[in-house]
Amino acid sequence: MSKPDYTTLTPENIVAFLGDIFTRRGGEEYLGEPVTMAEHMLQGAHFAEQAGEPEVIIVSALLHDIGHFTSEFGTFSMDDTTDKFHEDAGAEVLGPFFPNLVTDCVRYHVAAKRYLCAAKPSYLKRLSEASIHSLNLQGGPMSADEVAEFEENPNLKEIVKVRYYDDAGKRDDLETKPFSHYAPMVQRVVDTHFEGDV
Repeated sequence: MSKPDYTTLTPENIVAFLGDIFTRRGGEEYLGEPVTMAEHMLQGAHFAEQAGEPEVIIVSALLHDIGHFTSEFGTFSMDDTTDKFHEDAGAEVLGPFFPNLVTDCVRYHVAAKRYLCAAKPSYLKRLSEASIHSLNLQGGPMSADEVAEFEENPNLKEIVKVRYYDDAGKRDDLETKPFSHYAPMVQRVVDTHFEGDV
């Protein structure tokens, strides 16, 4: 699979591009979980919004897994034997348009899982079968050196917070608002980034 061309994306059309992904591909299975990809990401945003999080965190929760759709290696499957680095793919697409906090939450939400498994061993028990499978492909719990390095990230608190919203977004009994509800919020985060205020 060749690397997609994102050179036509601009601050004016990035939100429409993301919305189109949710519309076209959001109904795909989410990694063996009881929700679709769109439901998973919308649930993460829902829980962040319900908790009264700032818009930048809500948007991070909404977009954390967008790389499953933009990775040139394709989407994750329970049959995978190698990692597809969806976190890097997502961060690459969002990087030019979103503040560093959003990009970090996307780029490091997998690392946050590995971090929490090492720093809080009880966290491992809350992971689903699919999350444990992907964890094994992604390197397993962090080593002590990796934990120390990860804790140097200035956005650590927010990255971990988005990871917890990621974990929460797997309920098959939850009705959420559509992407269109969040689109103005996503655009505000983009606009604020270009104003240099975030």
